[in-house]
Amino acid sequence: MFLSWSVTVVAVALLVVQQCAGEKTSCVLWSSAGAVVQRGSSFVVYCTFFPGCKTHRSMYIDGRTKPPYERLNDTTISLRVENITEKRTYSCTSDCNPPLDDCGLDITAGYPPDKPKNISCIYRILKNDTRRVNCSWDRGRDTYLNNRFVVRVGTASGNQTGLVWSVSGTSANFTLPRSVQLMSVQIEAHNSLGSENSSIVSYNLSDIVMPSTPVVDQVECSSRNCTIKVEQPVRTPHLQIQYRDERQCNWTTYPDSVGLTTSFEAKHIPSLEPCSVYSFRVQSRFSTGLWSPWSAEVSSVTEEEAPAQHLDVWLAAGPDFRSMRVYWNESSMSVCRGSIVQYTIRVNSSNLTVVTNVSADVKNHSVPFCSDCAVTVQAVNSKGSSPPATMTTRHTTAKPILDVQVTAENHTVAISWRKAETAPTHYVVEWYPEGHVLDELRWARLDGNEIVVTLTDINPWECYEGAVYVFYNQSSISRTSFKGIATLEAAPEIGPSAQEKVERNKVTVSWTQLRRVQRRGCITKFTIYLENSHGVQTRYSAEASQTSYPIEGLPPDSYSLWMSASTSKGEGPTGQKIKFYIEEDDHLSTVLMCVFVTVTVLFTLFLWKSSVVKHRFKEIFQCLMPDVVPDPANSKWAKECTKEKGKMNLHLPSHNSSFTDPEEETILVDVEELCRRMGDSSSPKSDRLAFPPESGEGQETELSALLYPPLTTYIKSLSHDSDSSGHTQTSLDTNTTIDYISSHGQDNLDNYDQEDEEEFPGMQFFPSLSILMEPVGFGGKLTLDAVKIDCGDFFQNV
Repeated sequence: MFLSWSVTVVAVALLVVQQCAGEKTSCVLWSSAGAVVQRGSSFVVYCTFFPGCKTHRSMYIDGRTKPPYERLNDTTISLRVENITEKRTYSCTSDCNPPLDDCGLDITAGYPPDKPKNISCIYRILKNDTRRVNCSWDRGRDTYLNNRFVVRVGTASGNQTGLVWSVSGTSANFTLPRSVQLMSVQIEAHNSLGSENSSIVSYNLSDIVMPSTPVVDQVECSSRNCTIKVEQPVRTPHLQIQYRDERQCNWTTYPDSVGLTTSFEAKHIPSLEPCSVYSFRVQSRFSTGLWSPWSAEVSSVTEEEAPAQHLDVWLAAGPDFRSMRVYWNESSMSVCRGSIVQYTIRVNSSNLTVVTNVSADVKNHSVPFCSDCAVTVQAVNSKGSSPPATMTTRHTTAKPILDVQVTAENHTVAISWRKAETAPTHYVVEWYPEGHVLDELRWARLDGNEIVVTLTDINPWECYEGAVYVFYNQSSISRTSFKGIATLEAAPEIGPSAQEKVERNKVTVSWTQLRRVQRRGCITKFTIYLENSHGVQTRYSAEASQTSYPIEGLPPDSYSLWMSASTSKGEGPTGQKIKFYIEEDDHLSTVLMCVFVTVTVLFTLFLWKSSVVKHRFKEIFQCLMPDVVPDPANSKWAKECTKEKGKMNLHLPSHNSSFTDPEEETILVDVEELCRRMGDSSSPKSDRLAFPPESGEGQETELSALLYPPLTTYIKSLSHDSDSSGHTQTSLDTNTTIDYISSHGQDNLDNYDQEDEEEFPGMQFFPSLSILMEPVGFGGKLTLDAVKIDCGDFFQNV
């Protein structure tokens, strides 16, 4: 009851004050703790409305939140605030007649000030000999309120003992007369919630005196030293210079002592590196007191020199041994001593030297493959070339190291090995994505005491391979390879695209490797699926390095074929199906036909050896056989001719002069021929000498001369139509060398065979026309009907 009465009295008083001030609001709002409260405290906010504002009374926080307030009486509502942590705005609203504005109150939360501490004062001597004191302190925690600080300075010089400066920040600047030597300082902090005083701190001004900051005016550099010029507003006996390479973090003080006790403004800095960017700064100090702040940094570049050290070079050959690529590491500036403008590559062999220049941004280059040559690389800048770095392709193979262990985890690969038994000079580790040895090779050279290297530039889902090289000297090297390394793996994304080539009952499946982004790691194998028309499926496995696979012994059928690839994480999806056919083998039928024909021919030859078969064959195929002239050399008169040289007896039997039909009766004659010996010459001149045409000889000698002309003699048939039976009609043809005897018909030959078989046992009916036909002999007398004889051929056959 007392609280309600007190609130009512306060509210009425506030309303009266508001009315007197002429404010036209609907209510009065106040806090039990005031407008500024300490953070974490609790209090009550009251809102009293005018009598004309009796409906729709409400209270809001920050104009948005409507808290659960209490109604104390007909004119007042209240809200209890717990643990306030930040500034809040409270407002009240109501419907008034006439309408009035809402009322509000901002309540700020904060902390009382802490006691100032860590007071630090500096006595600065400026260029115009102005002496200014700068004091700073630590205000403590943030109060979230507006703090004010009062600086109280006491001196022991003259009558000045109570200098006071009021500031809002945490530092203060003030001047002192030159006569002041001692000073005391105290800081007092104030805000709406209270005030605090620091302890008193005393100073001897000679201990806190500090010169103004010097300025680096100019820097001039050669390749190994720099000269800097420093401007000091107030001359001091001590000047300190620091410098650093832009690639370093720490500053180097020159000289190593604390400072320089010289007043010269130009300072010489030696022992620098060529072609390097250096930054310089300076500070100064009086004989006593503090060092001045560091000056602003000034940078300069030293001049270039020719590179002093050889490059770090590596040489790798392609898998086909048709090309090589030389690699080199980018040298540090301390090695190159300048900006590289190009690299010179020289390949020296026994019969050829090739020199190539490449640009400075290139770090590898392809060179011709050679089994016995030296590859040299030099860096070139504006001042000259580096010493040559050489790799040779000819070397002896040393015993390889064992137990090379490769561990892939968390996007890194650790490679370790057992230390070689013989102390090596160094190791080289190379690694590259599988199949890209020359395109993306990376490598690292290690000291002979190191046995582990960690690779961090490994792409995930990529399969790597490489090798560890041990160098015992320039020409003795051993190599141990490793492969199938991946930090992350999954099953391949797609299956290989296959092609087929059918040859009889064999199919050769070929495919191309998957793209690198589709492999998802290291391929371990390929699986080939083969299915026939009956749905029977067969699997074949191919190694990861293969690109083709033969399948033999397939029976004739239609087939479907498809493939998949696998990694250590599983098998990927299969590729597109392809169809092909295995047809019947026509080659076997051809072979069988050839065998049948061969057997038939051999069997026919075997049968042909039989005289019965030959005779039967003659009778059946007589019409197909050509006319054959019997060989006169086998006749009786030819054999007698060889017995007595130069004589021929031709006996012509007497016939009726009335014989008119030569076809009905055959004239048979006995022929005796006086021929040359087999060894006589067959030239025409010899023939004339052997048979001279003399008139004194008889008819027999004349006939003999006519029967044996120099080249060819034709003997025609003798008939009763001739005027004299003792003469034989002959004709000479020196242009013909072909001899023949024509028959009067097959009937005469048959009769001849039956009657006089014994007189001509050696005569042949068939000539040797084919390897399948042998001569068939027939006997009989010699017929002079349409006969022509080449006597020279008789002796040749004999």
